[in-house]
Amino acid sequence: MLVLNSIADVRRWVNERRMRGQKIGFVPTMGYLHDGHLSLARAAGAENDAVIMSIFVNPLQFGPSEDFATYPKDLERDCALAESAGVDAIFTPPVSEMYPYYPQLTTVEVSRITTGLCGASRPGHFTGVTTVVMKLFNIVQADAAYFGQKDYQQVQVIKRMAADLNMPVQIKTVPIRREKDGLAMSSRNTYLSPDERRQALCLSQSLKLCEGLYEQGERSSAQLQKAIEKRITMEPSAVIDYVEVCDQETLQTVEVIDKPSVVVIAVKIGKTRLIDNIELGGVQTCSEL
Repeated sequence: MLVLNSIADVRRWVNERRMRGQKIGFVPTMGYLHDGHLSLARAAGAENDAVIMSIFVNPLQFGPSEDFATYPKDLERDCALAESAGVDAIFTPPVSEMYPYYPQLTTVEVSRITTGLCGASRPGHFTGVTTVVMKLFNIVQADAAYFGQKDYQQVQVIKRMAADLNMPVQIKTVPIRREKDGLAMSSRNTYLSPDERRQALCLSQSLKLCEGLYEQGERSSAQLQKAIEKRITMEPSAVIDYVEVCDQETLQTVEVIDKPSVVVIAVKIGKTRLIDNIELGGVQTCSEL
């Protein structure tokens, strides 16, 4: 497996594979890999001839009080895991390579679906996400890019960006990977103390409770939200950012679930902000645009 640090090296690697007629799958990450990331790599490997993964902690998507400086990093470990999942090359550029002129004057912004949910509590976050993803797409020029469903709003934002700008890349979504006890895999889980790790199970457990109520016939968003909030607030260190029931595509809130919807939650456990979601009605385990 190759480790590439420059845009020029990535473009040479891509051109060599294009000359062989190979399809390229791309997995963008911020590193500190877990099995959720590796499931993206495996999905890319099953559908393409070559797989490239990026590992880049993007400063543009972190707010001034967020964890950019302390975001977990272990490149040697990441490389070993990526290679075990079939990744052919890793692109891990320094910030100066991705942003030679910083602050960057040109950004990419998707409106409407970025204003609520994580966009409301993390101003500027999605502009940072779409800008870096656009840059990565332009650098790699992959046939398909793979994202995890855990970051539900992010996936919808990237799908819309790619569609609106006629980008020649398929955006594919891979289902959430969970620990045995149900916690959604996340690099930020490493921030949790043992007691906080136990309390964090309230996210997946509240969504499971919501799913059960839905299967029993409950369609009122307010009632489902109430049940979720009741379970989460049982934990002493849990602080709810949001609990919303939304249309799967537009992310507009819905009062009654009468079409494919998604329940999205964000909760702080101690100092660690975690997100999770579950689709209700017309559930799709893998999708593409």
